[in-house]
Amino acid sequence: MSRPITGLGAVAATGSGIDELFESLCAGRSGPSRLRGFDASRFRAPYGYEVDDRPVPGADVAGRATRLLLDAVGQAAADAGLGEDLSGIPVLVGTGMRELRSLELWWRDGSPFADSGLDFGTALRERFGVEVTHTFSNACAASLYALALASDLLGQEGEDALDTVIVAGVDVLTESLYGLMERARPADRDRRSVAMGEGAAAIVLRRAGGPAQRAHGALRAVAVNCDAHRVTEPSPQGIAEAMRAAHRLAGVKAADVDLVMLHGSGTPAGDRAEAAALAAVLGESAAAPLMTAVTSTTGRTSGAFGLLSLVVGLRALNEGRVPPTAPPAEPGGENHPFRLVTDEPAVAPHLNLAQLNAFGLGGINAVAIVEGARGM
Repeated sequence: MSRPITGLGAVAATGSGIDELFESLCAGRSGPSRLRGFDASRFRAPYGYEVDDRPVPGADVAGRATRLLLDAVGQAAADAGLGEDLSGIPVLVGTGMRELRSLELWWRDGSPFADSGLDFGTALRERFGVEVTHTFSNACAASLYALALASDLLGQEGEDALDTVIVAGVDVLTESLYGLMERARPADRDRRSVAMGEGAAAIVLRRAGGPAQRAHGALRAVAVNCDAHRVTEPSPQGIAEAMRAAHRLAGVKAADVDLVMLHGSGTPAGDRAEAAALAAVLGESAAAPLMTAVTSTTGRTSGAFGLLSLVVGLRALNEGRVPPTAPPAEPGGENHPFRLVTDEPAVAPHLNLAQLNAFGLGGINAVAIVEGARGM
C-alpha cells in the first residue's frame, strides 16, 4: 500500500534544502573541494565532497553528523507542517559510521565529546522531543533499510497504530576511511574507485488514508535482502532479486518504471553488477527508463545516500526534469542500452514511477519504488 511522503529535507556538498540541491544537480555543479577537515597529505586525493559548515577550514569539530541530521529532520518536519515538537513520532536513521569522526577527534586530539553523543537519539530528544529512535548501519543501503521498517510500522493496526514516521540518513567523512577517496564517475568506463561524501536527508512518511494533506509523492514499496556474496564484490543475482521483489511488492511491472536512480558506485565491479541486474530485470524495457546517479555530484554519502536519491528522484518526477551525472560520463564499459542522462538535464514531462537502487558492502541490497504526486 502506498505511503504518502509529505515532508522532504536534505543537505549535501552541493547545497542545503531540496531546491538548492536539485538545482545544483541540474546545473551539473559537482561538490568536491580541497579537504577542510583533516590533513590529506598522507593520502592520494587532496579533495572531498564535504559540507562546508566548519567554523575554521582545516580545524575539524565534533558532532557534525548529528548537526547535519538535525538540519535535515528539521527541514522535513517543517515542510510537512509538523513544527519542532515531534514527540510521539518515531525517527528511523540510516548511517554507516554515526559519529565515528567525533570519536577519532576525541581519541587523537582529546577533543571534548561525551559518549551520549554517539547515539543520535540524545540530540533528537533534546531538539525535537523524539521519544523513539532506531539506527540502521547498513552502509549505502542504510536509509532504505530504515525506510522499509518505517513502511512496516505504518502498516500495523490497533490502538497503538502510527500515522507518521520520519526516516533519515546521515554520514560525514572520517579520516580512517579517507584512503578510499577518488573521484567517482558512475557508469563511466574510466572510473577507478569510490569517492566519499557527506550529507543528510530526511522524509516524513504517513499512513495511507490519513488526513488529507499535500504530498510530494508516495512510497509504493521497499525490498531488502542480503545475499552475502562477497564483502566488496556485489552479486548481480542478489541485486536482481531485490529489484524483482520491489516491483512485486509495489504491484508494478519492469516496463512501468520511468526513472532509475542508480546506485552508481563508480567502481568497475559495482557498476558491472548493477548493469547486469538491470538488464536481467528490465529485459526488453532496458532502454525505456531514464537513468541517473547523484554520486558524481555529492560523492558516496553512505547512510544518507538512499534518501538523497529518493528526494532527488521525487523532485525529478514532479518537475519532469532529470539531473545529469556530472562530470559527463562516457558510458559503454558494460555494453548496455541504458538511457543514462549526461551533460544536460533530461526534460521528460510524463514521469510517474522511479526506482531507487542502494547497495552496501557484503551484499546488503535495497530497492525502493516511489511515485510522483501526479500518480497518486
